[in-house]
Amino acid sequence: MPAVSKGDGMRGLAVFISDIRNCKSKEAEIKRINKELANIRSKFKGDKALDGYSKKKYVCKLLFIFLLGHDIDFGHMEAVNLLSSNRYTEKQIGYLFISVLVNSNSELIRLINNAIKNDLASRNPTFMGLALHCIANVGSREMAEAFAGEIPKILVAGDTMDSVKQSAALCLLRLYRTSPDLVPMGDWTSRVVHLLNDQHLGVVTAATSLITTLAQKNPEEFKTSVSLAVSRLSRIVTSASTDLQDYTYYFVPAPWLSVKLLRLLQCYPPPEDPAVRGRLTECLETILNKAQEPPKSKKVQHSNAKNAVLFEAISLIIHHDSEPNLLVRACNQLGQFLQHRETNLRYLALESMCTLASSEFSHEAVKTHIETVINALKTERDVSVRQRAVDLLYAMCDRSNAQQIVAEMLNYLETADYSIREEIVLKVAILAEKYAVDYTWYVDTILNLIRIAGDYVSEEVWYRVIQIVINRDDVQGYAAKTVFEALQAPACHENLVKVGGYILGEFGNLIAGDPRSSPLIQFNLLHSKFHLCSVPTRALLLSTYIKFVNLFPEIKTTIQDVLRSDSQLKNADVELQQRAVEYLRLSTIASTDILATVLEEMPPFPERESSILAKLKKKKGPGTVTDLEEIKKERSSDMNGSAEPTSVNSTPSPSADLLGLGAAPLTNSAPPPSSSGSLLVDVFSDSASAVAPLAPGSDDNFASPDLASSEVVSEEPADTVHDADELFHKFVCKNNGVLFENQLLQIGLKSEFRQNLGRMFIFYGNKTSTQFLNFTPTFLCLNLQTKPVDPTVDGGAQVQQVVNIECVSDFMEAPILNIQFRYGGTFQNLSVKLPITLNKFFQPTEMSSQDFFQRWKQLSNPKQEVQNIFKAKHPMDAEITKAKIIGFGSALLEEVDPNPANFVGAGIIHTKTTQIGCLLRLEPNLQAQMYRLTLRTSKEAVSQRLCELLSEQF
Repeated sequence: MPAVSKGDGMRGLAVFISDIRNCKSKEAEIKRINKELANIRSKFKGDKALDGYSKKKYVCKLLFIFLLGHDIDFGHMEAVNLLSSNRYTEKQIGYLFISVLVNSNSELIRLINNAIKNDLASRNPTFMGLALHCIANVGSREMAEAFAGEIPKILVAGDTMDSVKQSAALCLLRLYRTSPDLVPMGDWTSRVVHLLNDQHLGVVTAATSLITTLAQKNPEEFKTSVSLAVSRLSRIVTSASTDLQDYTYYFVPAPWLSVKLLRLLQCYPPPEDPAVRGRLTECLETILNKAQEPPKSKKVQHSNAKNAVLFEAISLIIHHDSEPNLLVRACNQLGQFLQHRETNLRYLALESMCTLASSEFSHEAVKTHIETVINALKTERDVSVRQRAVDLLYAMCDRSNAQQIVAEMLNYLETADYSIREEIVLKVAILAEKYAVDYTWYVDTILNLIRIAGDYVSEEVWYRVIQIVINRDDVQGYAAKTVFEALQAPACHENLVKVGGYILGEFGNLIAGDPRSSPLIQFNLLHSKFHLCSVPTRALLLSTYIKFVNLFPEIKTTIQDVLRSDSQLKNADVELQQRAVEYLRLSTIASTDILATVLEEMPPFPERESSILAKLKKKKGPGTVTDLEEIKKERSSDMNGSAEPTSVNSTPSPSADLLGLGAAPLTNSAPPPSSSGSLLVDVFSDSASAVAPLAPGSDDNFASPDLASSEVVSEEPADTVHDADELFHKFVCKNNGVLFENQLLQIGLKSEFRQNLGRMFIFYGNKTSTQFLNFTPTFLCLNLQTKPVDPTVDGGAQVQQVVNIECVSDFMEAPILNIQFRYGGTFQNLSVKLPITLNKFFQPTEMSSQDFFQRWKQLSNPKQEVQNIFKAKHPMDAEITKAKIIGFGSALLEEVDPNPANFVGAGIIHTKTTQIGCLLRLEPNLQAQMYRLTLRTSKEAVSQRLCELLSEQF
């Protein structure tokens, strides 16, 4: 900035400000301001022309008066005149006044724009900087229309000074954020990327902010920035703090630029070029290593800068989800922050670990910190940190720790903050249902939930427990006994009365043989709660009473007396009065057979999507294309009740399935009998799946021709699916993640498999700002009847399909997903393999050492064994190997192999027609960096296929 010359101190302004500060009252201040306004107005209207200094002084006074909260209705023209001055201080005050007081509808905008154009064309860096700052500060649509085409030229011009380039980049960023449609993409886009190589780090920092925002909307235009960003990041993280002296902040080299570069890289999938990818991995490893080094300063600024870079690097590692070593290391380093004295670091660590829990590679590492997280839940003072601890427990939950986590959440619920109780209730209900091996535990958990936090238990939760009890014969008696005991408490929540009334009305006969729960005692217990309940609950209890008339004829008279009482027949509520009259009449005139028919036990509920999880997602906010990243944040295969269902043709299965992952019932068939244990889903959800039976005679639900893993056929050139095999193989040992991503489309998957059944959620995300038209996903080599997804996918939105899967017999080839749509008039057609592989239908089997080797010897036929000796493709880490074998689907058997360095596993492949036992043995040779993998199953083709799939993982 030029030096302020003598005489620019504006003594008159200083005196005026001093007078205002010395005013003893508001009235005195207003009087002094009005006097000054009158003086300024007379000076502006006087015949004598004011010099530049006087204009500047009076405009400054007006600006000060405006900032005190008073309206200014004159002086704008004088401020505009200052823009034409050749003195810096006068021009600066003119731009400052305009930035603060002139609105976009002003008649002076044309004059202002002309002055700005003159300054931009002057090539005077000081004047250009003032003009660019004014454009950015005003940031109106009119400014964008006038200068959006000029600023990119200034930015990429070879003779533009560094300070002006910085201002131009940030000014263009401001205009793009306010009016993205007015910023033209052109030749400058390829040139602006090369600013990442600029010698001036200030220019690089400003350019990175601009490119990151532009790349989010136009990724293809800026994909060359990836290699340049990796190169620049590498130079920063490997440099000593003395190398970048002007940009080193408390011994951390260029932390702001490092964070911006890491965020830019999160706009793209992992680099395809092995050299670039290797260099990026080295950068991330260096950042993780530096975070472990002793601090070079005790100042908080040093630790803040270092941790900012570390957390952004971990976000990139999670986004790529492709390097097991980095994921596990990131998890371990975050674990160290869980007990840090700084609250903000504990919060960030918990938040990042929630995301890491989604990865198959780091999930086990996250679980090792469960005790620390539970302790945080109990001892943290900050409610936001406790909420993140709840989120992490929810994310790390699986079948091995579900009961412990649910118990801890229930304990915390008793003292939890009111603002998060409903969310915790929903999460407990989801986890209890998802991982319920013993349904009696599920019933106990939900009833305990109602007891502890009944006010926060929504209808979706207690509807669900009723549905599950009705669809499960083996839990009905236990549920009736448990709710009967729970209702004996002096104070019961109304939701418990609803559940008790419904279940006893259906299954009270199962406990009526016990004198302690005789029919009359059941009725008196429920009726003792009647007068305390709301109208909807009383209506439900009246329905229970008429059910009792059918179940227990011996108390029919007692129930009729209650229905006949004036409090029922003359009730002010029409609904209660009508029920009482109709139920009384029904019990009086109907024969026993008619009563038994009308009041028979409820049939099992048909399959529909769960609404509990839909309610939880609604609390988290509306879904956009960014929700595809939730695939990585939510490890559990949740069902979203609001999504478009798409079902695989399948036959009803007798196996119970809380998540509804198995086959759906026939669309036109009668409801199955109550003993069938049909699939359990939410009867109260808004939409049901459209399903149909498997075509008769279909022997192989996954039969497919020999197609390449990525196949693109198009009327016009379309995008090729890059690295499809690599992405496909990543899903062999995990169920969730991003299957495919290019500049237009992102395809995410969430899936879960149980025995021979599975359910897969496919998310299609439009990454552009333009609609996809005629969007049609089809499945090749699978018999499917699908409810079509919306053919129009808005820019930045996502649509979802649900695929129900049944493995009919063993198969070799994966099904193909073909997607066709029109984007900007161009026909797009791409195909990718769906990661539905034979190992997905594994059920782990625990075996002792003796049983394992006995079975191993039984499978000694040469055709039953397949062996493969291969070179390790990834670092040979024992923990990662264990995680991959478990993710593959088999049980990892400890202390079975005589050599403790070896890994052995056992499991059963479930198909509709048969079950195929499988034993595997993996022998690592660390010195030679080799593996020997041996698989034995009863079918040669299965052994061969499983060996091929598992070998690719190491």
